[in-house]
This record gives sequence, C-alpha cells and structure tokens, in this order.
Amino acid sequence: MNVLSSLAVLALLIIFHEAGHFFAAKFQGIKVTGFSIGFGPAILKKESEGVTYALRALPLGGFVSFPDDDQDSDISSEDPNLLKNRPVWQKAIVISAGVLANLLVAWVVVFGQAALVGLPNNPEPGVVVVSVQAGNVAASAGLEAGDRILSVDGVRLGKGQEAVQNLVRQIQDSPGQVIELESIKKEELKHIQIIPDEKLGNGRIGAQLQANVSKELRPAKNIGEVLVHTDTQFLDLLNRTIKGYQSLFTDFAQTSQQLSGPVKIIEIGAQLSEQGGGGLVLFAALVSINLAVLNSLPLPLLDGGQLALVLFEALRGKPIPEKLKLVFLQSGLLLLVGLSVVLVVRDTSQLSIVQQFISH
Repeated sequence: MNVLSSLAVLALLIIFHEAGHFFAAKFQGIKVTGFSIGFGPAILKKESEGVTYALRALPLGGFVSFPDDDQDSDISSEDPNLLKNRPVWQKAIVISAGVLANLLVAWVVVFGQAALVGLPNNPEPGVVVVSVQAGNVAASAGLEAGDRILSVDGVRLGKGQEAVQNLVRQIQDSPGQVIELESIKKEELKHIQIIPDEKLGNGRIGAQLQANVSKELRPAKNIGEVLVHTDTQFLDLLNRTIKGYQSLFTDFAQTSQQLSGPVKIIEIGAQLSEQGGGGLVLFAALVSINLAVLNSLPLPLLDGGQLALVLFEALRGKPIPEKLKLVFLQSGLLLLVGLSVVLVVRDTSQLSIVQQFISH
C-alpha cells in the first residue's frame, strides 16, 4: 500500500507539471495536439477536441505536443496560433508553466497539511535514517532505515534540523576514523561503530537522514501561523533542493552517488509514508520541488533547455537551424534514457529483497 501511495503521488505530480504547460497554452489560444504521461508507445489513448490524451509505456515523465513539431500537420506554418509564431514572452510562459505548477503544488500541499491536519509539535531528539544504500559503510555497520540516531561518540545530537547538521558535520569531519553512533529502533538500543568513507576529503556513510519530527500534530492557532509555517517549510525544502543540484556541478564525484532513479524515489516515498500522512505530504512536496528545480536546468529536453533555446533565438534575431536544434534535442534524449536506465538498474540492485536473493 505504501508503494502504491508513493506511485500515485509521483504520477499526480507529473500530471500537474504537464497540465501547467497544457493550460498555459490553452488559456493563450495556442494550439495543442497532445497530452502524454510517460514516453514510448501509448498504452491508453483518447482523442477529444483535436487533442490526443495518452498514457505511455515508460513512466519517466510526460510531454505536451504542439502542431509545430508535426511535419505532417495540415495547419499552415503561418497560423498565428502556433506556439512558434507567438511572442517570446508567451512562449516563455508556456515553457515555464510546468515548473511554476510544481512549485505551486508543493506550497499548496504543505499549506493544506498545516491548515486541515495540523502543525507538527516540536521535533523530538535524534536523527531518523530514511534509507541506507546497499554496499556502503552504513549498511555494513548495521545501520538500518527507521533507526533513530541519538548521539555520536557519546555527544547528544539535539533536535530538529540542527541535529541533522550536527550529525552530517561529524561524519564529514571523520573520514577514515571510527565514530560510535547510539541509535534506537522499536525500543532496542544499539551502539554502532562506523568508519566514514573518504570522498574528496569529506566523510560519507551512504545514508539519507532527516529530522526526527513527531507524528502527532496540533491544530494551528490561526491562519497567520499556517502561512508562516507553510512559507518556512516550503522555502527550506526549495533552498535545500537547489543546493543539492548546485553540488552536482561543484562536487560531482560525491553528489552523483546520491542521485536517485524512479525505483529509489518510490522506495523513499514508501518509507516516508510509513510515518503516516505527514510523511507522504513531505514526500509529495519534496518530489514536486525536485521536479521544478530539475526541469529548470538548461539541459536538452528539460524546460530550462527549451527556454534557453527560445531566449537564444530572441537574442539572435532568427531561428536556430533545425538540424542544430535536432542534435541538441536528440543528445538530451540519449542522456535522459541512458541515465534513467543506469539509475533504475542501480537502485533495483540495492533493494533489500534483491540483496537477500543475491546473498542466497
């Protein structure tokens, strides 16, 4: 059930992203011919008012189709309602609408949780292990998802995000050195000795960590408290996500190990949903913000790449040659498919059920 819940959340967020592009075009009178979730051959397809809605075989994203991209379209290339014939600012709105939709969804999700369900109580002591990467030192030392780490070398970590920062700092400052973690899981106290791996001078253990937030919620005092909590939580998630992507360029060797494909994302979503509705809300907000930031990158096939092409053409004063544009887009497709395959294979091999099968 937890896996199905995280799958449903991921699918809905992709739909909201593509719906942003779709409605931004429709509201401006720009012609649209397709709305697809996934890539590859269509599993389900339905046509309505000139738009083909499709569910496709590879659930790695989605896209909105325009007649501009169809060489067999019977619509005149001079039609003012084609996306390519609209002003730059209108094109930019259509391209950016998916990112804006995901940011809005993340904010609304956090707001809805705070307004309808309640606000979290003060964080409890310790740091929760969300997931452990198979084959890394955390797994070898016996650290498990669901463990709550209370102290490092006898020093209490404290509460909230400060506790997470304290633990991460201690790990990073101790490459190749033994550190002792005191953790608890289901009332069982464990003392784990672990030696962080060294990556570019920093220690790492191969585990995803988060603050130990209480599952119990309290009613908000007023709408002002809801708005303050929503803005704080949203901006914190957005800031951490942006920093994570920045580190891909500044510290690729270490950060690339933390990249997650669809399998790992679903596994993390299932683990967070075990913490109740609050965990699933956090998963939805995190993934929605990640989709927004990822699609903002100026890479082929992503919204940021499309926007970069439009702005470059505007500065250049004439369209980019079709052959050059095709090479740019095809390179993006190869990169996306190749990376997705690598991540799916890696993340599937790290699932506990697969590891148990291999070990036997």
